[in-house]
Amino acid sequence: MRCPAHARCRRRITGDRPGRAEVRNRAFVACAVAGVISLAGCGNPAHPPSGDRSTDAGTLVDTPAAKGDADRVTWNVPYGEPTSLDPLKSANYPENEVLSNLCESLMRVNPDYSVTPGLAESASHPTPTTWVYDLRKGVKFWDGKEMTADDVVYSLKRHMDPAEGSFWASSMLTGNIASIEKTGDLQVTVTLKKPDVVINQYMATPLGAITEAAFTRQAGAKFGTPDKGVMCTGPFSLKSWDKGSQITMVRNDSYWDQARKAHAKEFDFRFIVDPATLTNALKTGEIDGSYDVPTDAVDQLSNAANGTLYLGRSMQLVAIIGTGEGPFADPRLRTALLAAVDREAIAKTVFAGTAAPLRSVVPPGSSSYASEVYEKAYDKLRPTTVDIDGAKKLVEEAGRPSGPIVIAYPSERTVYEDILAEVQSSGKKIGLDIRPQGVPSARYGALFSDAEARKGYSGFVTTNYLDVPEPLAFLRRHIDHGSPDNYDNFTDPEITTLLEQASAETDDTKRAELTTEVEAKYMAKTPWLPMVAPSTRLFMNSRITGAPASFDYLYYPWAAAVGSAK
Repeated sequence: MRCPAHARCRRRITGDRPGRAEVRNRAFVACAVAGVISLAGCGNPAHPPSGDRSTDAGTLVDTPAAKGDADRVTWNVPYGEPTSLDPLKSANYPENEVLSNLCESLMRVNPDYSVTPGLAESASHPTPTTWVYDLRKGVKFWDGKEMTADDVVYSLKRHMDPAEGSFWASSMLTGNIASIEKTGDLQVTVTLKKPDVVINQYMATPLGAITEAAFTRQAGAKFGTPDKGVMCTGPFSLKSWDKGSQITMVRNDSYWDQARKAHAKEFDFRFIVDPATLTNALKTGEIDGSYDVPTDAVDQLSNAANGTLYLGRSMQLVAIIGTGEGPFADPRLRTALLAAVDREAIAKTVFAGTAAPLRSVVPPGSSSYASEVYEKAYDKLRPTTVDIDGAKKLVEEAGRPSGPIVIAYPSERTVYEDILAEVQSSGKKIGLDIRPQGVPSARYGALFSDAEARKGYSGFVTTNYLDVPEPLAFLRRHIDHGSPDNYDNFTDPEITTLLEQASAETDDTKRAELTTEVEAKYMAKTPWLPMVAPSTRLFMNSRITGAPASFDYLYYPWAAAVGSAK
């Protein structure tokens, strides 16, 4: 669930290539591999990186490694200030971009999207319904106390307590847990009600984040707030949270993973949301770096004299979600509109070429396994080429609706206004009256969590993402009939059976085959209208370097890698 086009409100876009029809739209890929983008072509970048890695998708994973420490780094969180730093309440961009550097999880999603042990030294799967986590010895919280199995059991069980109101609680994850037990001094066993291979990857998200039990209990309802903060094990500790202004982290010199010890002595987060203000702050050096820089600033920042704009591998997507309300309840009309929209034009103009037209809700490059299976399946999906004649036939078959198709978007975000202008124009060509309707961001989030708030809207826009590099996880979250993220009450017994089979399948190739079968059947009904897959847009001042270029900054301690470029 994502709010103001990005979040999961009160509850809470992987290694494949784009489809061949979309490859040509990666206008900046060659430059991204070189490490920078340039609207005039790659040319000779002012700050050519060295030692960068690129993926099969042709987009960047890393930026050049830091050469030394930095006294202070000032970073921007473009979607605003976090509402909480409690892992239970962290299910959106602002919270997780900060929290990932403070509170670590049992598992870790790395910049190349591999999933490896984090606070757990190992994870084993001895039976179909059992996951065993052997914990690292000698890991300490910031106050010097050692992390124990009791802390882990307590942290995981908090998500299962309805009174805690975890944004990560769901029937598919916490609802499938039968027990969480300490089975050794440094061992915790999670027993499931039915087999699920996905939950282990979710242990790399805040679902698996570990906090000190005693501190958390003592803080009570104030845990994760500016008053009390948090107590965790990460490479930074929380120094201060000046509400409405900034969050300051300081380096944890006793960090257990000395190979990943933070380069910055202090790391400040600011919360500039206005695109023009942020662009100016980056160009003047007031802000050292930011992810998700404004699309309309790509030209300026790619030519900035004081820094570099990177395009990275992403797991994000921009889409229109159908609500099941009004004329859009007919899948033929949704499919017709999607066939009429020029997604290539949106990628080139609205996103300044930093996105690719998208065929599915699962973006290319968002799996950590069985890449060939996902690539072949993606290429078989409905292409993104415009088909006005075909769209008109579908409208005639369904019957032209008497009223408008109202699509909501967050009124402060002009990028969605631009997208919907193209959608509206496309609809007009096939006889559909598309009415974009702006909703203040303060109220927009309710569309993701409250069915009543969605009434009157046929659809709403989102920038969404995969929590983990597992397409199955994303699909089942939006298809499962008991999921709060199933916004249109989608149901299909055949797809449900396939989801259950895939969730229990430990063989990666077989699981990918089942998952892509689900994907094909789901996309044939067009419950979501995928628009584009944006690259991760990262700008860093030339004095710093090291931040991952991929979409890994929500659950990986990325800020620790940021340091001096000299």
